[in-house]
Amino acid sequence: MKNKNVGYLIIGISVVIAIIVLIFNIGLKNIVGETCTHGSSCSMYDTISVQTWISLAIAGLVLVIGLFLIFSKEETRIITKTKKIQIERKREPIDYSKLDKEEKILVKILENADGTMFQSDLVEKSGFDKVKVSRILDRLEARQLIERKRRGMNNIVVLVQ
Repeated sequence: MKNKNVGYLIIGISVVIAIIVLIFNIGLKNIVGETCTHGSSCSMYDTISVQTWISLAIAGLVLVIGLFLIFSKEETRIITKTKKIQIERKREPIDYSKLDKEEKILVKILENADGTMFQSDLVEKSGFDKVKVSRILDRLEARQLIERKRRGMNNIVVLVQ
């Protein structure tokens, strides 16, 4: 809810409180007038007026709070999207002489994808079946050339070097 709407609601409540206080005040004065034998010098009239002023002061305070909410500026929230800045790591060149033919294919696909790719996309691009890609990735991971990171039901393959 916006501040202005809340302010109007609070002002409405303070007006209702003031009306109730005044109606209650009139009723009390009628009752005191009929029951008190001292006339207008009865001490109950003083008590009624003190209670009335206190009640109206509280209603006035609520009214001021409502006015404050209506005329105050709303807090504006600025939502900024944090932009991921990737720091390019200087990768050491991969020694392809230590890799077999299938491992070279997967590593080259990863290099062309800036070093990161879903394992399912790697399966697609390599043309190998899932099991074969998984076994090749196991060997590359054992040599610490890649890392697999679990994301939900998928793996992201990251080239380490």
